[in-house]
Amino acid sequence: MPTEPPTPPAELPPDVVDALSDSSPDILRRVATYAEERAEYREREDRIAEGDKEENVEERPDDLPNDVPAKATITIKRINDNRYYYWQWREGDKVRSKYKGPVTPET
Repeated sequence: MPTEPPTPPAELPPDVVDALSDSSPDILRRVATYAEERAEYREREDRIAEGDKEENVEERPDDLPNDVPAKATITIKRINDNRYYYWQWREGDKVRSKYKGPVTPET
């Protein structure tokens, strides 16, 4: 167990560092979970937006349902501490999703 507090990344704004420094372990863990989910969301949005820019769409994957466009990407959603795969794609200003299946842990 560390005896000194960790050094925050230089890129973090001072007000964020101060807020985290004053937070309980429970809040810090919740912030870490939220930050990870938020990063996944932003990355997914970037992938979907990038897919909209591409004119050439790759071949449809074999497991892609007929009602899901070929430009869809697979993302993971966490629901009640369980993780599930979803197909996601953009239709205009909206992001659409279709359930694919549970994420099975590697054994």
